Amino acid sequence: MKHFDLAIIGTGSGNAIPEELNDASIALIEAGRFGGTCLNVGCIPTKMYVYPADVIEDAKAAHELGVDLSYHGVDLPLLQDRIFGRRIDVIAEGGERYRKDECPNITVFSDMARFTGDKTIEVAGEHITADQIIVAAGSRPQIPDLVTDSGVPYYTNEDIMRIERLPKRLLILGSGYIATEFAHVFSALGSKVMVTGRSDVLIKHQDRDVAVRFTRAARERWDVRLGQETTGLTKDGDTITLTFADGSTATGDALLVATGRIPNGDRLNLAAAGIDTHGDGRIKVDQHGRTSAAGVWALGDVSSPYQLKHVANHEARVVFHNVTHPEKLRSFRHDALPAAIFTHPQIASVGMSEQEARDAGYDIAVATQNFGDVAYGWAMEDHVGFSKIIADKKTGLILGAHLMGHQSAILIQSLIQAMALGTTAKQMAEDQLWIHPSLSEVIENCLLGLEL
Repeated sequence: MKHFDLAIIGTGSGNAIPEELNDASIALIEAGRFGGTCLNVGCIPTKMYVYPADVIEDAKAAHELGVDLSYHGVDLPLLQDRIFGRRIDVIAEGGERYRKDECPNITVFSDMARFTGDKTIEVAGEHITADQIIVAAGSRPQIPDLVTDSGVPYYTNEDIMRIERLPKRLLILGSGYIATEFAHVFSALGSKVMVTGRSDVLIKHQDRDVAVRFTRAARERWDVRLGQETTGLTKDGDTITLTFADGSTATGDALLVATGRIPNGDRLNLAAAGIDTHGDGRIKVDQHGRTSAAGVWALGDVSSPYQLKHVANHEARVVFHNVTHPEKLRSFRHDALPAAIFTHPQIASVGMSEQEARDAGYDIAVATQNFGDVAYGWAMEDHVGFSKIIADKKTGLILGAHLMGHQSAILIQSLIQAMALGTTAKQMAEDQLWIHPSLSEVIENCLLGLEL
């Protein structure tokens, strides 16, 4: 039985091993592609699809500016080769090769890990032990019983980007982040897209104003079916049919299931190591990343309620520090937590929604500002973008911010910084100069509109 100073399960954020551990013996375990979700099937390759989709949508809208542009179609094999052949797969393979061949203190196990006892793991036919263990095993797509029971073939985010040909009609089961990003991508590339969900709006976990406005904009581009259950799924020849509770149907030649992701802890036999979990399967951790089992830590999607790469990276920095400096523990910081959805129009958020702030008992001020009401928005002929800021009337601090529109993920960063540093809305608006006529004036005017 091999013994290590540290065992790490997962090579996404778990692979961010600091130089302080160069002299430690480390077991690095990965059941899937080296590099984890973000690199291989998530954040990075999806945005390499999103950017061309954005370019296409800009071209389609150029006529409003008096410019004649046209879209003639996509060379899908060339697009995929740029993403995977020249970038993603090269990085994943190179990362694995580096850990195997150039890190003498690290032993890579390319198989599923399974706990068999206290700090004991079975992997690749061996049993190994470690003084400390970090579980960073990530998550996987959640597939509804309706889909698995039907026998109808389907894609998830983990394989649709390698699809062999562009679907003529793509059915998307789901209405959240993944669903709306891929709806944007495939509709821009030329597929007719149908999106369905049980809620009355798309991206229901966003601030209500954002969800309502986005759903309205989405209906102009996609076939959006909301507010009812999907009750049937069949395939006849090349045609896939979804049936809804009201008896209506939608047909397509490909199905994408984007109904959420579930943590991979259920595959690790956690109970054998005394590792407790939440009801949804996430590993329970304290503010330092410690599990209920001494010497075992967890981070990222396998334990965090925030399935975001930047959160997993932050948690990895905290956990690796705590592993190497147990006398000086650091804590996770999950306040001023930002996120973005790279759909069209783009969406970004940080902090509380308006309803969450009211439910928390704050006396709030709320302001909105349309992109089209500032000079650069006029130049863009923007008709959908807007910003919304929620602030505490008592302290003047920003409680939450929500943007929908061009480059929202960039625009929101100044608000994230203000929240992280405790800058008041008044200070942010008045104690600096805002470039005119940049799109950032959307933020300035929104801050000035708060009645504090």
